[in-house]
Amino acid sequence: MSPHTTPSLRLLGSTSPDTAHWLELPAHRTSVKVARNTLGERLTAWRLPDELCADAVLLVSELATNAVLHTVSTRILCGVDLTADGGLRLEVHDQDRTGRLLPRCDPGPDDENGRGLLLVQHIADTWGVDRSALTGGHAVWATLTDKA
Repeated sequence: MSPHTTPSLRLLGSTSPDTAHWLELPAHRTSVKVARNTLGERLTAWRLPDELCADAVLLVSELATNAVLHTVSTRILCGVDLTADGGLRLEVHDQDRTGRLLPRCDPGPDDENGRGLLLVQHIADTWGVDRSALTGGHAVWATLTDKA
C-alpha cells in the first residue's frame, strides 16, 4: 500500500515541504506501519536528533492506531511540522463526525491494550484534541521539543 502524500493541506504551521509533510492513508491497521515508516523517513531527511525522531514516530504510531481502531473513518491524515524552535508538531485527523470523545482507559497490569494516550501524555510536551477543519472529525495533535 502506498501512501498519498498531500503537501497542500493547511493546518500545521507551515505549508513548505521543507518543514511540513502530510500523508493520507486508508483507515486500516496496515496504515499505521506506513505512517511510521514514511514520517520516520521524512524526519531522518530533516536531520533531526535520533531521540526526537524516535519519540515522534512512536507518537504518530499511537495517534494513528487510535484513529484506525476507535473511529468510523475510512481515511486518516497524518501530518508533521518542523516548528520554529526546532521541535515538532504532529497531527492525526480522522473522519469521525459522531461527536464521540476519544476513549479514555485505565488499563490494568495484565491488559494488552489501552495505554496509547498514556504514552502520548508521557512523551509529548503538549497534546490535545480539536475538531478537524480538514475532515470534520477529530484532530489529535502533539508537540515535541529536542531535549538535548
